[in-house]
Amino acid sequence: MIQAIVTDIEGTTTDIRFVHQVLFPYARERLTSFLLEHQQEDEIVALLADLRRELAQPDADLDTLIAALHQFMDEDRKSTALKALQGIIWRTGYLQGDFRGHLYPEVAQQLADWQQQGVGLYVYSSGSVAAQKLLFGYSDAGDLRPLFSGYFDTHVGAKREVSAYENIANQLGIAPQSLLFLSDIRQELDAAQLAGWHTCQLIRDLPDSESRHRQVNRFDQIDLAI
Repeated sequence: MIQAIVTDIEGTTTDIRFVHQVLFPYARERLTSFLLEHQQEDEIVALLADLRRELAQPDADLDTLIAALHQFMDEDRKSTALKALQGIIWRTGYLQGDFRGHLYPEVAQQLADWQQQGVGLYVYSSGSVAAQKLLFGYSDAGDLRPLFSGYFDTHVGAKREVSAYENIANQLGIAPQSLLFLSDIRQELDAAQLAGWHTCQLIRDLPDSESRHRQVNRFDQIDLAI
C-alpha cells in the first residue's frame, strides 16, 4: 500500500518549457546585478561561502564566483549553490507577479484527491526547497503548499543516486515499498527503484521505449493500487 508519493517537478508536474524559457532566463538576466547589490547580506554571504567550497576556491573573489555561476548555468549543472541563488532571485519574480508557477491542468486536483485519501505528498527536485515552495505557493492553480508535507532537494543527494532515495525514506520513516516516486526521467526512477521504491513515469509526449517503469500521460491515470 502506498503511504506517500514523492514527485519531481520539471517535466512531471510542470512543463519543462516554463523552467527553461521563463525561470532560467529570469535568473540569468538578474544574477550579476543581484549579487553586486546584495553580496553583503547574510543569506548571500552564506550562499557564496557554499559556492567557494563547491569550487574548492576559498579565496575566490566575486567576479570569479559570478563567472562560475554563469558556467554552471550554461552546463545546466545541478549545483546546490546555484539552485539556491536562482530560488532567491525567482522569489522576487513571484512576489512581483512577473510570472506564476506552471502546473499541468490535472495536477492540482489529483494532488488534492490523494491528500484527501490520506496519502502523504512530498516534492523532490534539483531546484532548492525554497524554489519548490515558491512554484507551488504561487502556482497558476493557487497556493498548493498546504497539500505537501515536506520538500527535498539535492541536500539529500543527486536524483540519479540510489542513496538519495534511501535518505528520503529514512527521513520520512516510511518503508521504501510504501513509497511511490513520480518523474519524467527514467534514470531517476531507476535509482528510486533500486532503493526499493515503487515508480511511475510521466510521459507528456512520446513513450520512453528504453524505460522499464510504468508510464502514464497524466496524474489522474496513476493507479495507487499496487
